[in-house]
Amino acid sequence: MNKHIADTKNNDVIRPTQAEAEAAVKTLLLWLGEDTSREGLIETPKRVAKAYKELFSGYGQSPEEELGTVFEEVAGYKDMVLIKDISFFSHCEHHMVPIIGKAHVGYLPNGSVVGLSKIARVVDMFAHRLQTQESMTAQIAHSIQNILKPLGVAVLIEAEHMCMAMRGIRKQGSTTLTTTFTGAFETDIANQVRFMTMLRSGS
Repeated sequence: MNKHIADTKNNDVIRPTQAEAEAAVKTLLLWLGEDTSREGLIETPKRVAKAYKELFSGYGQSPEEELGTVFEEVAGYKDMVLIKDISFFSHCEHHMVPIIGKAHVGYLPNGSVVGLSKIARVVDMFAHRLQTQESMTAQIAHSIQNILKPLGVAVLIEAEHMCMAMRGIRKQGSTTLTTTFTGAFETDIANQVRFMTMLRSGS
């Protein structure tokens, strides 16, 4: 087995070195028919490796760290908390091209709330990984549900997939919507309706 694929003792992924990542980029450029010695491409492998480290930084983060601090002094607030229009970009795991969209996250507090920026960071964390939109929607909802333990979580993502716009059928402007509901949102359709109503109000 390639030593860079898995550690046979604990099955953890072993990452290639920076130099190996840059060499892989150079190989792709050569495969495309490019001259990697020309001025514009000499530093490209290094730049791409650096960019990928940022674009896929979500692999080094955990939702437990982001959602670990809650506030219990909420003056008895029990109603829905809705964070709309959380812009994100991700990359499709099938073709590694961009997914660009917005996430909308609502939850019903169960005695405590979390800082609003923390919800946005959880969205970014999962977005900064290779994804399918369906998986990302579920990951966000279930992470918030399992860690914060609210009465319920609702997540709606609307996004454009560049794998549809740039290749294949090449349909620009097509938007995909996905939802995941947990807890009281899953069991009570009235909560889903209210989530959607609040989401669309003022838009």
